[in-house]
Amino acid sequence: MLIVTKPGISQETFEALLEEIKQQGYTPHVSEGESHTLIGAIGAPPTPELMEHFRALPGVDQVIRISKPHKLASWEVHPEPTVLDFPTGRTGNGHFMVAAGPCGVESREQILAAARYVKQHGAQMLRGGAFKPRTSPYAFQGLGVEGLKLLAEARAETGLPVVTEVTSPDLVDLVAEYADVLQIGARNAQNFALLKAAGGSGKPVLLKRGMSMTLDEFLMAAEYVLSEGNPQVVLVERGIRTFEKATRFTLDVSAVPVLKSQTHLPVWIDPSHAAGTREYVTPLALAGIAAGADGIIVETHPNPGEAKSDAAQQLPEAAFADLMQAVRRLLPAVDKALAVPA
Repeated sequence: MLIVTKPGISQETFEALLEEIKQQGYTPHVSEGESHTLIGAIGAPPTPELMEHFRALPGVDQVIRISKPHKLASWEVHPEPTVLDFPTGRTGNGHFMVAAGPCGVESREQILAAARYVKQHGAQMLRGGAFKPRTSPYAFQGLGVEGLKLLAEARAETGLPVVTEVTSPDLVDLVAEYADVLQIGARNAQNFALLKAAGGSGKPVLLKRGMSMTLDEFLMAAEYVLSEGNPQVVLVERGIRTFEKATRFTLDVSAVPVLKSQTHLPVWIDPSHAAGTREYVTPLALAGIAAGADGIIVETHPNPGEAKSDAAQQLPEAAFADLMQAVRRLLPAVDKALAVPA
Protein backbone atom coordinates (compact mmCIF):
# COMPACT_ATOMS: atom_id res chain seq x y z
CA MET A 1 0.00 0.00 0.00
CA LEU A 2 1.00 3.62 -0.49
CA ILE A 3 0.78 5.98 2.48
CA VAL A 4 0.69 9.70 1.67
CA THR A 5 1.61 12.00 4.55
CA LYS A 6 0.09 15.39 5.26
CA PRO A 7 2.08 18.53 4.41
CA GLY A 8 4.19 19.75 7.31
CA ILE A 9 4.26 16.43 9.18
CA SER A 10 6.71 16.64 12.07
CA GLN A 11 9.82 14.45 12.12
CA GLU A 12 8.65 12.82 15.35
CA THR A 13 5.26 11.90 13.85
CA PHE A 14 6.94 10.68 10.67
CA GLU A 15 9.34 8.42 12.59
CA ALA A 16 6.44 7.01 14.62
CA LEU A 17 4.59 6.25 11.37
CA LEU A 18 7.60 4.39 9.95
CA GLU A 19 7.86 2.37 13.16
CA GLU A 20 4.18 1.42 13.00
CA ILE A 21 4.59 0.29 9.39
CA LYS A 22 7.42 -2.01 10.49
CA GLN A 23 5.43 -3.26 13.48
CA GLN A 24 2.66 -4.33 11.11
CA GLY A 25 5.13 -6.46 9.14
CA TYR A 26 5.78 -4.09 6.21
CA THR A 27 8.96 -2.58 4.83
CA PRO A 28 8.76 1.20 4.31
CA HIS A 29 10.27 2.83 1.21
CA VAL A 30 10.23 6.63 1.36
CA SER A 31 9.87 8.92 -1.65
CA GLU A 32 9.93 12.69 -1.21
CA GLY A 33 7.42 14.72 -3.27
CA GLU A 34 7.05 18.47 -3.64
CA SER A 35 4.37 18.82 -0.98
CA HIS A 36 3.84 15.29 0.34
CA THR A 37 6.04 12.41 1.38
CA LEU A 38 5.08 9.01 0.00
CA ILE A 39 5.77 5.81 1.88
CA GLY A 40 5.49 2.53 0.03
CA ALA A 41 4.61 -0.09 2.64
CA ILE A 42 5.78 -3.28 0.94
CA GLY A 43 4.50 -6.64 2.11
CA ALA A 44 1.37 -8.79 1.97
CA PRO A 45 -1.80 -7.31 0.44
CA PRO A 46 -3.37 -5.17 3.18
CA THR A 47 -6.84 -5.86 4.54
CA PRO A 48 -9.44 -3.06 4.48
CA GLU A 49 -9.19 -2.94 8.27
CA LEU A 50 -5.42 -2.40 8.15
CA MET A 51 -5.78 0.37 5.58
CA GLU A 52 -8.33 2.08 7.85
CA HIS A 53 -5.92 1.70 10.77
CA PHE A 54 -3.24 3.62 8.88
CA ARG A 55 -5.69 6.27 7.66
CA ALA A 56 -6.48 7.06 11.29
CA LEU A 57 -2.84 7.60 12.30
CA PRO A 58 -1.54 11.15 12.93
CA GLY A 59 0.09 12.76 9.88
CA VAL A 60 -1.53 10.46 7.31
CA ASP A 61 -3.39 12.06 4.42
CA GLN A 62 -4.24 9.07 2.23
CA VAL A 63 -3.74 5.29 2.10
CA ILE A 64 -3.86 3.78 -1.38
CA ARG A 65 -3.72 0.16 -2.43
CA ILE A 66 -0.88 -0.36 -4.94
CA SER A 67 -2.35 -2.11 -7.95
CA LYS A 68 0.91 -3.12 -9.67
CA PRO A 69 2.74 -6.32 -8.70
CA HIS A 70 6.02 -4.48 -9.32
CA LYS A 71 5.37 -2.08 -6.48
CA LEU A 72 8.72 -0.33 -6.01
CA ALA A 73 9.25 0.00 -9.75
CA SER A 74 5.83 1.58 -10.24
CA TRP A 75 4.94 5.23 -10.66
CA GLU A 76 2.52 4.87 -7.73
CA VAL A 77 5.32 4.52 -5.18
CA HIS A 78 7.80 6.77 -7.01
CA PRO A 79 5.95 9.46 -8.98
CA GLU A 80 9.12 11.21 -10.21
CA PRO A 81 11.51 9.75 -12.81
CA THR A 82 14.60 8.18 -11.28
CA VAL A 83 17.82 9.87 -12.33
CA LEU A 84 21.15 8.11 -11.79
CA ASP A 85 24.22 10.33 -11.41
CA PHE A 86 27.76 9.42 -12.40
CA PRO A 87 30.92 11.57 -12.50
CA THR A 88 30.64 11.73 -16.29
CA GLY A 89 26.91 12.15 -16.81
CA ARG A 90 23.34 11.33 -15.80
CA THR A 91 20.61 9.04 -17.09
CA GLY A 92 16.85 9.47 -16.77
CA ASN A 93 14.38 12.36 -17.07
CA GLY A 94 15.92 13.85 -20.20
CA HIS A 95 19.53 12.95 -19.44
CA PHE A 96 21.12 10.48 -21.86
CA MET A 97 24.17 8.25 -21.37
CA VAL A 98 26.29 6.08 -23.64
CA ALA A 99 28.21 3.08 -22.30
CA ALA A 100 30.65 1.61 -24.79
CA GLY A 101 33.55 -0.78 -25.01
CA PRO A 102 34.43 -4.30 -26.08
CA CYS A 103 32.32 -7.37 -25.43
CA GLY A 104 35.14 -8.88 -23.40
CA VAL A 105 38.35 -7.63 -21.83
CA GLU A 106 41.07 -9.47 -23.75
CA SER A 107 44.31 -7.62 -22.96
CA ARG A 108 45.67 -4.46 -21.38
CA GLU A 109 46.38 -2.91 -24.78
CA GLN A 110 42.90 -3.70 -26.09
CA ILE A 111 40.87 -2.31 -23.17
CA LEU A 112 43.01 0.82 -22.77
CA ALA A 113 42.78 1.59 -26.49
CA ALA A 114 38.99 1.14 -26.42
CA ALA A 115 38.60 3.23 -23.27
CA ARG A 116 40.62 6.09 -24.76
CA TYR A 117 38.67 6.36 -27.98
CA VAL A 118 35.18 5.82 -26.54
CA LYS A 119 35.87 8.71 -24.17
CA GLN A 120 37.28 10.81 -27.01
CA HIS A 121 34.09 10.31 -29.03
CA GLY A 122 31.78 11.15 -26.12
CA ALA A 123 30.88 7.94 -24.26
CA GLN A 124 30.35 8.43 -20.53
CA MET A 125 30.85 4.87 -19.32
CA LEU A 126 33.17 2.00 -20.22
CA ARG A 127 31.74 -1.47 -20.68
CA GLY A 128 33.73 -4.71 -20.86
CA GLY A 129 33.20 -8.26 -19.71
CA ALA A 130 35.63 -9.87 -17.27
CA PHE A 131 33.36 -12.86 -16.65
CA LYS A 132 31.62 -14.05 -19.83
CA PRO A 133 28.67 -16.49 -19.71
CA ARG A 134 28.81 -18.19 -23.12
CA THR A 135 26.57 -20.66 -24.89
CA SER A 136 29.52 -22.98 -25.49
CA PRO A 137 31.71 -24.11 -22.58
CA TYR A 138 34.66 -24.04 -24.99
CA ALA A 139 34.25 -20.37 -25.94
CA PHE A 140 36.25 -17.52 -24.39
CA GLN A 141 34.99 -17.05 -20.83
CA GLY A 142 36.81 -13.83 -19.98
CA LEU A 143 39.94 -13.03 -17.98
CA GLY A 144 38.17 -13.05 -14.62
CA VAL A 145 39.92 -11.11 -11.85
CA GLU A 146 42.66 -9.98 -14.25
CA GLY A 147 39.96 -8.46 -16.47
CA LEU A 148 38.51 -6.58 -13.49
CA LYS A 149 41.94 -5.16 -12.68
CA LEU A 150 42.39 -4.00 -16.29
CA LEU A 151 39.00 -2.29 -16.21
CA ALA A 152 40.01 -0.49 -13.03
CA GLU A 153 43.22 0.62 -14.71
CA ALA A 154 41.27 1.95 -17.69
CA ARG A 155 38.97 3.87 -15.30
CA ALA A 156 41.97 5.35 -13.49
CA GLU A 157 43.41 6.64 -16.78
CA THR A 158 40.22 7.91 -18.44
CA GLY A 159 37.91 8.75 -15.54
CA LEU A 160 35.13 6.68 -17.11
CA PRO A 161 33.00 4.66 -14.67
CA VAL A 162 32.99 0.94 -15.44
CA VAL A 163 30.08 -1.44 -15.99
CA THR A 164 30.81 -5.16 -16.13
CA GLU A 165 28.77 -8.32 -15.80
CA VAL A 166 28.45 -10.38 -12.66
CA THR A 167 27.41 -13.98 -13.28
CA SER A 168 26.79 -15.55 -9.88
CA PRO A 169 25.92 -14.47 -6.33
CA ASP A 170 29.31 -15.49 -4.97
CA LEU A 171 31.05 -13.08 -7.37
CA VAL A 172 29.03 -9.99 -6.44
CA ASP A 173 31.36 -8.73 -3.71
CA LEU A 174 34.43 -9.29 -5.88
CA VAL A 175 33.01 -7.52 -8.95
CA ALA A 176 31.65 -4.69 -6.78
CA GLU A 177 35.21 -3.99 -5.56
CA TYR A 178 36.23 -3.03 -9.09
CA ALA A 179 33.07 -1.99 -10.96
CA ASP A 180 30.96 1.14 -10.65
CA VAL A 181 27.89 -0.60 -12.10
CA LEU A 182 26.97 -4.29 -11.94
CA GLN A 183 25.48 -5.70 -15.13
CA ILE A 184 23.12 -8.67 -14.98
CA GLY A 185 22.89 -10.24 -18.41
CA ALA A 186 19.96 -11.74 -20.27
CA ARG A 187 20.83 -15.29 -19.25
CA ASN A 188 20.70 -14.33 -15.55
CA ALA A 189 17.74 -11.97 -15.66
CA GLN A 190 15.68 -14.40 -13.57
CA ASN A 191 18.49 -15.67 -11.38
CA PHE A 192 16.73 -14.43 -8.27
CA ALA A 193 19.58 -15.16 -5.87
CA LEU A 194 21.89 -13.09 -8.08
CA LEU A 195 19.35 -10.26 -8.34
CA LYS A 196 19.05 -10.09 -4.56
CA ALA A 197 22.80 -10.22 -4.05
CA ALA A 198 23.35 -7.45 -6.59
CA GLY A 199 20.64 -5.39 -4.92
CA GLY A 200 22.36 -5.80 -1.58
CA SER A 201 25.70 -4.61 -2.98
CA GLY A 202 24.58 -0.98 -3.00
CA LYS A 203 26.00 -0.56 -6.53
CA PRO A 204 23.86 0.59 -9.47
CA VAL A 205 22.53 -2.40 -11.41
CA LEU A 206 22.17 -2.52 -15.18
CA LEU A 207 19.56 -5.23 -15.77
CA LYS A 208 19.12 -6.69 -19.24
CA ARG A 209 15.84 -8.21 -20.36
CA GLY A 210 15.89 -11.97 -20.74
CA MET A 211 15.56 -13.21 -24.31
CA SER A 212 12.14 -14.78 -23.59
CA MET A 213 10.92 -12.42 -20.86
CA THR A 214 7.63 -10.57 -20.86
CA LEU A 215 7.77 -6.97 -19.70
CA ASP A 216 5.89 -7.88 -16.52
CA GLU A 217 8.53 -10.51 -15.76
CA PHE A 218 11.25 -7.96 -16.52
CA LEU A 219 9.79 -5.47 -14.05
CA MET A 220 9.44 -8.16 -11.40
CA ALA A 221 13.12 -9.01 -11.87
CA ALA A 222 13.93 -5.36 -11.21
CA GLU A 223 11.70 -5.57 -8.13
CA TYR A 224 14.09 -8.13 -6.64
CA VAL A 225 16.90 -5.58 -6.79
CA LEU A 226 14.74 -2.71 -5.54
CA SER A 227 13.35 -4.77 -2.65
CA GLU A 228 16.88 -5.06 -1.25
CA GLY A 229 16.82 -1.30 -0.66
CA ASN A 230 18.74 -0.45 -3.85
CA PRO A 231 16.89 2.15 -5.99
CA GLN A 232 19.65 2.37 -8.63
CA VAL A 233 18.39 0.17 -11.47
CA VAL A 234 18.60 0.67 -15.23
CA LEU A 235 16.42 -1.52 -17.46
CA VAL A 236 17.98 -2.57 -20.78
CA GLU A 237 16.01 -3.83 -23.78
CA ARG A 238 18.47 -6.00 -25.74
CA GLY A 239 16.25 -7.94 -28.11
CA ILE A 240 14.05 -10.98 -27.62
CA ARG A 241 13.94 -14.36 -29.34
CA THR A 242 11.44 -14.57 -32.20
CA PHE A 243 11.14 -16.56 -35.43
CA GLU A 244 13.20 -13.96 -37.36
CA LYS A 245 16.77 -14.94 -38.27
CA ALA A 246 17.94 -11.80 -40.09
CA THR A 247 19.17 -10.39 -36.78
CA ARG A 248 20.56 -12.13 -33.72
CA PHE A 249 17.47 -11.12 -31.72
CA THR A 250 14.46 -8.93 -32.43
CA LEU A 251 14.81 -5.51 -30.81
CA ASP A 252 11.50 -4.78 -29.09
CA VAL A 253 11.46 -1.01 -29.61
CA SER A 254 7.89 -0.92 -28.27
CA ALA A 255 9.28 -2.03 -24.91
CA VAL A 256 10.76 1.44 -24.38
CA PRO A 257 7.52 3.47 -24.29
CA VAL A 258 5.66 0.63 -22.54
CA LEU A 259 8.25 0.40 -19.77
CA LYS A 260 8.40 4.17 -19.40
CA SER A 261 4.63 4.24 -18.95
CA GLN A 262 4.87 1.67 -16.15
CA THR A 263 8.06 2.51 -14.27
CA HIS A 264 10.12 5.47 -13.11
CA LEU A 265 13.38 3.61 -13.82
CA PRO A 266 15.67 4.65 -16.69
CA VAL A 267 15.34 2.50 -19.82
CA TRP A 268 18.28 1.79 -22.14
CA ILE A 269 18.75 0.00 -25.46
CA ASP A 270 21.44 -2.57 -26.31
CA PRO A 271 21.54 -2.46 -30.13
CA SER A 272 24.65 -4.65 -30.40
CA HIS A 273 23.16 -7.86 -29.02
CA ALA A 274 19.87 -7.24 -30.80
CA ALA A 275 21.59 -6.78 -34.16
CA GLY A 276 24.32 -9.39 -34.05
CA THR A 277 25.73 -7.61 -37.12
CA ARG A 278 27.53 -4.27 -36.89
CA GLU A 279 25.80 -2.68 -39.90
CA TYR A 280 22.47 -2.70 -38.03
CA VAL A 281 23.75 -1.34 -34.70
CA THR A 282 23.43 2.37 -35.48
CA PRO A 283 19.91 2.20 -36.98
CA LEU A 284 18.67 0.19 -33.99
CA ALA A 285 20.33 2.57 -31.53
CA LEU A 286 18.67 5.56 -33.17
CA ALA A 287 15.30 3.75 -33.19
CA GLY A 288 15.60 3.21 -29.45
CA ILE A 289 16.45 6.86 -28.87
CA ALA A 290 13.49 7.97 -30.97
CA ALA A 291 11.26 5.71 -28.87
CA GLY A 292 12.42 7.46 -25.69
CA ALA A 293 15.41 5.50 -24.36
CA ASP A 294 17.54 7.12 -21.65
CA GLY A 295 20.79 5.53 -22.81
CA ILE A 296 22.48 2.92 -24.96
CA ILE A 297 25.15 0.31 -24.30
CA VAL A 298 27.23 -0.45 -27.37
CA GLU A 299 30.01 -2.89 -28.18
CA THR A 300 33.11 -1.55 -29.92
CA HIS A 301 36.57 -3.07 -30.38
CA PRO A 302 39.87 -1.64 -31.64
CA ASN A 303 40.21 -4.64 -33.98
CA PRO A 304 36.80 -6.35 -34.29
CA GLY A 305 38.12 -9.07 -36.59
CA GLU A 306 40.40 -10.25 -33.79
CA ALA A 307 37.74 -10.17 -31.04
CA LYS A 308 37.45 -13.35 -29.00
CA SER A 309 33.67 -12.98 -28.60
CA ASP A 310 30.85 -11.39 -30.63
CA ALA A 311 33.23 -10.18 -33.33
CA ALA A 312 30.48 -9.61 -35.92
CA GLN A 313 28.55 -7.07 -33.85
CA GLN A 314 31.39 -4.94 -32.47
CA LEU A 315 31.95 -1.55 -34.10
CA PRO A 316 35.41 -0.38 -35.16
CA GLU A 317 36.41 3.04 -33.88
CA ALA A 318 35.37 4.92 -37.03
CA ALA A 319 31.88 3.40 -36.98
CA PHE A 320 31.54 4.18 -33.28
CA ALA A 321 32.51 7.79 -33.93
CA ASP A 322 29.84 7.97 -36.66
CA LEU A 323 27.27 6.51 -34.25
CA MET A 324 28.08 9.16 -31.65
CA GLN A 325 27.64 11.93 -34.20
CA ALA A 326 24.24 10.51 -35.19
CA VAL A 327 23.24 10.27 -31.51
CA ARG A 328 24.15 13.92 -30.94
CA ARG A 329 22.06 15.00 -33.93
CA LEU A 330 19.00 13.04 -32.82
CA LEU A 331 18.90 13.78 -29.07
CA PRO A 332 17.65 17.40 -29.31
CA ALA A 333 14.69 16.20 -31.38
CA VAL A 334 13.53 14.03 -28.45
CA ASP A 335 14.28 16.63 -25.74
CA LYS A 336 17.28 14.81 -24.35
CA ALA A 337 20.88 15.88 -23.77
CA LEU A 338 24.19 14.05 -23.79
CA ALA A 339 26.69 15.18 -21.20
CA VAL A 340 30.26 15.51 -22.46
CA PRO A 341 32.93 13.88 -20.23
CA ALA A 342 35.46 16.31 -18.80
